[in-house]
Amino acid sequence: MTMEKIKMPQLGESVTEGTISKWLVSVGDKVNKYEPLAEVMTDKVTAEIPSSFTGVISEILAKEEETLQVGEVICSMEVGEEKASPASIVKQEEAPIEKKTVEQSDNKRRYSPAVLRLSQQEGIDLTTLSGTGAGGRITRKDVLKAVEAGVPHSENKKTPAVSVNEITNQAPVPIFEAEEVQQPSIENGDAVIPVTGVRKAIAANMLKSKHDIPHAWTMIEVDVTSLVNYRNKIKDNFKAVEGFNLTFFAFFVKAVARSLKEFPEVNSTWAGDKIIRKKDINISIAVATEDALFVPVIKNADEKSIKGIAKEITELAKKARTGKLSLEEMQGGTFTVNNTGSFGSVQSMGIINHPQAAILQVESIVKRPVIKNGMIAISDMVNLCLSLDHRVLDGLVCGRFMQRVKELLENTDETNTPIF
Repeated sequence: MTMEKIKMPQLGESVTEGTISKWLVSVGDKVNKYEPLAEVMTDKVTAEIPSSFTGVISEILAKEEETLQVGEVICSMEVGEEKASPASIVKQEEAPIEKKTVEQSDNKRRYSPAVLRLSQQEGIDLTTLSGTGAGGRITRKDVLKAVEAGVPHSENKKTPAVSVNEITNQAPVPIFEAEEVQQPSIENGDAVIPVTGVRKAIAANMLKSKHDIPHAWTMIEVDVTSLVNYRNKIKDNFKAVEGFNLTFFAFFVKAVARSLKEFPEVNSTWAGDKIIRKKDINISIAVATEDALFVPVIKNADEKSIKGIAKEITELAKKARTGKLSLEEMQGGTFTVNNTGSFGSVQSMGIINHPQAAILQVESIVKRPVIKNGMIAISDMVNLCLSLDHRVLDGLVCGRFMQRVKELLENTDETNTPIF
């Protein structure tokens, strides 16, 4: 028998960590290859981790509600010799404690920029820690455990200066000293709510987006009176025939998809030394549940009719709210459209869905007095707010893109806009 380690898999592009929400096995259980071992949550999807081998669970290393980096070991299994991969076999009897100690000692200053920033925020001196990651690498979990254990903080909660060369396997980044972190006081009667794994993942991704992407934003207002009249005229018959709702949002997604085809610069992503202009137009849409936010993707939205988009929005939203979204349905987004208007919002700036280059907020449609042909009229108006990555996009192309979206929406009617 040999020992095999099961590691946290990468459950989607840009996903760097996952939270064990529930173990489906216990120590001593015999499992077959591909049987689920645990349920894992990320900010993008809830999924099961399948077993890579047939064997017996010998040790569970991660607790429920614990967040681990992709590649960290979550459990170990005893498997037969023929089932094991020679490159990944870990024989306990061949791993002397002395050797491990030396390796950790030699590598204890290995960590990523994200770990460095966390240590600065928490005031933990990384030189006092021994890493549990691969090759003795210090991980986020090591820092968080140090915080929980009350490891002595460095003076003024600042990590000693570290040269960029000491951060291995990472591109050079500027090193700053963190200001002292003030913890809010908890008064009698305050409710203290533990942060779930999904909320932690969302927070980490939002912080990464705001930290890495230079955000800029612009807003236009659109007269959608003809769109509202058109949709209201056909919505009841559409629902009776098709079995699902024809929402305003489907019209907005279609207009955005058509505009992205005409302005492909907006359908791009930043890749360090190059900009990648995506061939497919895959629209990410935000779907909120009671305690999380999911972003499923409408693939090839430019090739779909308004009916097809409306159907897919309905199906994806239902799956998100019932926990049935697949990993594939969460991947490949190239641009995000967020229906903030469903909550009554009239103006907002979205945080870009990394690594995309832009996100469009569709605000609430409201009746307002406007000037038409020199006279006051009541029109259905909506604000569209575009957040953009200023490394990729400038005001000129974004302005033209928004003008085209506006033009398509303002000319949406029975004559110009087929539903099927």
